[in-house]
Amino acid sequence: MLQKRKSRQSMSRKGNCLDNSVVEIFFCTLKSELFYLKKYKTIRQLKIDIEEYIQYYNKERISLALNGMSPIKYRAHFQN
Repeated sequence: MLQKRKSRQSMSRKGNCLDNSVVEIFFCTLKSELFYLKKYKTIRQLKIDIEEYIQYYNKERISLALNGMSPIKYRAHFQN
């Protein structure tokens, strides 16, 4: 499938879990703050909620690790 789309697979050395740590933390947070709190009857509704959550996560949700700012505000703060 990757060759068909002219893409190249990206993989780290065997046993290197640090490459996935950022996305694993995000998915853990998404599941605990969204997925486990609601029973979904359709995949469509789950997709809509995930898209809305990603917008919330990036634009509004404050993080103590980012000095109490959302990811977008944090990036903007250090780009200026």
